[in-house]
Amino acid sequence: MTPTFTHLRVVTYNVHKCRGMDRKTSPERIARILQTLDADVIGLQEILDVRDGLPELDQARHLAHSLEGYSWCVGENRILHGGAYGNMTLSRLPIASFHNYDLTHQHREPRGCLRTELRLNDVTTLHAFNLHLGTGFIERRHQVRYLLDHLEKSALVEPRILLGDFNEWTRGLATRTLTRSFNTFEPKTMLKQRHTYPGSFPILHLDHFYFDPALHLQHMYLVRTPEALIASDHLPLVADFTFVPAP
Repeated sequence: MTPTFTHLRVVTYNVHKCRGMDRKTSPERIARILQTLDADVIGLQEILDVRDGLPELDQARHLAHSLEGYSWCVGENRILHGGAYGNMTLSRLPIASFHNYDLTHQHREPRGCLRTELRLNDVTTLHAFNLHLGTGFIERRHQVRYLLDHLEKSALVEPRILLGDFNEWTRGLATRTLTRSFNTFEPKTMLKQRHTYPGSFPILHLDHFYFDPALHLQHMYLVRTPEALIASDHLPLVADFTFVPAP
């Protein structure tokens, strides 16, 4: 029997290949930060999964082994240093399945969205979409339209959440398009310090959550510990939700 989850803590964090602002590559440092957050679902972007290389490049397995009680999966967007590079989702909720979608637009850098089916209880699945959009305006427009077309064709009726590095710091086309279909939050009203990039002196808000009404956002905060300020070029963003099943 699947445990019932009615309260969820969700984290999105671009870990920048575990390379910090001090130019040190340290999966151990990222693991220490995540251990303090007590999250149920963690979406990481820019993670390496190199099994037969240097220990500091075997990042996905290192984080999974350092965080007890989590299932995990990796969505490969391209090969880097002889292994997979892309997004990673860790979850205390049972993982029913996962699939990686190619969001690459034309000849720009490969991008992807890792969809993970998480069991909230015996009858309800949370569809978590962990993504990393491109830096170009036209590129992001293509990626968001592709993703929304997929969601519409899939006709998912259960709760969905999109999280990750959206690479959009203004209310651009990607933001306006997503807010027609999902709830979100306004950083300046919910976050005292709202900028997530770059690292030790953040001036832009690139990391976001979009979610269905069944997920009620209760609280949100940005992790600005001394270690988090140098561990990556992004800061972790944490959101607490309550899940309210449809009648």
